[in-house]
Amino acid sequence: MTLSVHRVTGVNRLAGPLLVMHHVPRVMLGEEVFVTGQDGRARHGRVLDVSADLVVVQVYEGTGGLDLRATAVELTGGPFRLGVSEAMLGRVMDGRGTPVDGGPPVTPLRTIDVNGRAINPAARANPADFIETGISAIDLLDSLVRGQKLPIFTGAGLPADALAARIATGARLLGSERFATVFAAMGITRRESDAFLDAFASSGALDRLALFLNLADDPVIERLLAPRCALTLAEHLALDRGMDVLVVMTDITAYGEALRELSTAREEIPGRRGYPGYLYTDLATLFERAGRVLERPGSLTVMPIVTMPDDDITHPIPDLTGYITEGQIVLSRELHARGIFPPIDALPCLSRLMNAGIGEGKTRAEHRVVADQLYALYARGRELRRLIAVIGEAALSAGERRLLAFADRFETELIAQGARRRSIDDTFAVAWQLLSRLPRDELTRLPEELLDAHWRPPEAAP
Repeated sequence: MTLSVHRVTGVNRLAGPLLVMHHVPRVMLGEEVFVTGQDGRARHGRVLDVSADLVVVQVYEGTGGLDLRATAVELTGGPFRLGVSEAMLGRVMDGRGTPVDGGPPVTPLRTIDVNGRAINPAARANPADFIETGISAIDLLDSLVRGQKLPIFTGAGLPADALAARIATGARLLGSERFATVFAAMGITRRESDAFLDAFASSGALDRLALFLNLADDPVIERLLAPRCALTLAEHLALDRGMDVLVVMTDITAYGEALRELSTAREEIPGRRGYPGYLYTDLATLFERAGRVLERPGSLTVMPIVTMPDDDITHPIPDLTGYITEGQIVLSRELHARGIFPPIDALPCLSRLMNAGIGEGKTRAEHRVVADQLYALYARGRELRRLIAVIGEAALSAGERRLLAFADRFETELIAQGARRRSIDDTFAVAWQLLSRLPRDELTRLPEELLDAHWRPPEAAP
């Protein structure tokens, strides 16, 4: 625990998670504080606002049970700092980084301000190199690149948590032995927490995972701290220890709701749909911590999960997330209803940095053209599905019926993979099986030499 610099007894106002004091000397914005009531229990907090005669403190555990006169506030003289160490891999922690798995305390190598540090743009290296997630729809069509920030947009009831767990346990950087995952969950139920822990334990990958879990019955304000603690550990592993780190955060919408609740308690003027006007800036302080530094090993890659309320991609949280990040993976309610897992809708998905991580020497030389050919064929097949609702399938030509059948097989054979993890080689094998079902002259985006090497005549007509 950080030692206090000085102590103030008595506060002027209590409002939800906030307390207000007047005329406090030597206080700084963002300073860590400890709040003690009549029961002697210390609560954690930080200074949110400072003016000439007013100080607003955010109490993570809430102000319930505190008394105005008997409440004491200890100021520490610095921001909240997290003790970090590589020994935190394999551990389960709460939203403030305290172990909750029954293991011994973590001895930190250093303590770091959880608010992070910006990478100097002149020292920032471009994202590069392919991260294999084990999910075919991502690896082949919308590849994740080391140092990228790539969100997953989902809807209520879709299996985003299961997909997040699969990526967290199955992701790897080809050719790297120093790869780790930091997983941050915000506002989850105990059932979801148990599901995550079971999935991670059964995967055999727990020794390279660090978990930060903020439960639904934990302090709401702690949800603002959990992703920052996760990113702080990831920065230490990446920049100080030279590791390649993937940070998976679920759910950013729960984080945004906590931010809106805090903004309401502070009586701030609301912005769009009641969210604070600084929502974009606040989200950027999380996502922009991803990246690589020139001439230094290690990288930090971020995959946030964003639930779209009412499946509305224009909602402020997914909308602003899309502006900050470099693409999106979108889950489909229709595919989920048909039992396809993961239900990734390939058409609206995009990875803007995909070309930096694929190709010869990284994945395969033909990666880009194969992905383009599959996408074009699937898009045409989806168009024909809408067309037959008007004219009927009998009106289609033989070639159009082949494309219609291709779209079905694309979803059931490439997108759907159930509990199996696929390497990039396995994914290409499935892709070429699909393409070989079509006549060679319909694969107009693939060069002849590539078709000579991989295309094989179908054994039977579809």
